[in-house]
Amino acid sequence: MQIKSTGTLESFQIEAKGLATGSVIWLHGLGADGHDFEPIVSQLGLPRSVRWIFPHAPHRSVTINGGMSMRAWYDILSLDRRGPEDEEGIRASAKVVREMLEAEVDRGVPEEKIVLAGFSQGGAIALHVGLRYPGRLAGVLALSTYLPLASTLGAEKSDAGQQTEIFLGHGLLDPVVPLFFGEASKNALEEQGYRVGWNTYTTEHTVCPEEVRDIGTWLRGRL
Repeated sequence: MQIKSTGTLESFQIEAKGLATGSVIWLHGLGADGHDFEPIVSQLGLPRSVRWIFPHAPHRSVTINGGMSMRAWYDILSLDRRGPEDEEGIRASAKVVREMLEAEVDRGVPEEKIVLAGFSQGGAIALHVGLRYPGRLAGVLALSTYLPLASTLGAEKSDAGQQTEIFLGHGLLDPVVPLFFGEASKNALEEQGYRVGWNTYTTEHTVCPEEVRDIGTWLRGRL
């Protein structure tokens, strides 16, 4: 386990044992950091040849939290999904995450063996990047989240990204990112022709043991 600087982001990494045959880049939610999902690794049953990368989002002012500074991938201007979005912030974080994907390829991991994952705000960035990335990734894992900048996807999606499999997981009782946000995102993706696995759980804005089991099964099928 080690801390590394990945491009302009610092990240917590669990290095593969021997030659890395796959990588998971996991983006945390608003106000958390890269260590948030570290404990989940041992529960997923993946081979030790997988490298895990948990980047820390930069600190920034978040409008819905009274302008308080916290780790965030972008500003959240409104809780209304039809309201304004921080496009500049989303695209800035997307650029850095894409550079992380490219860095993994440079380290010898094929694109088709890289999973881009994220929870809540991190899941939104994972979707944004994964669907636009020019190569076909092993998959996009997006938990308790929604599709950001949905109106631009049709013009910006990549042919390879169209073939990337997507796992969407959402809590039925989520008070932070309500279920209908996830459902609307699923429907929007399916209308665009994406292969989406939609999974719901009797939980709130968190990941429950049943979901961890399903995530492990899905990841093992791709890595």
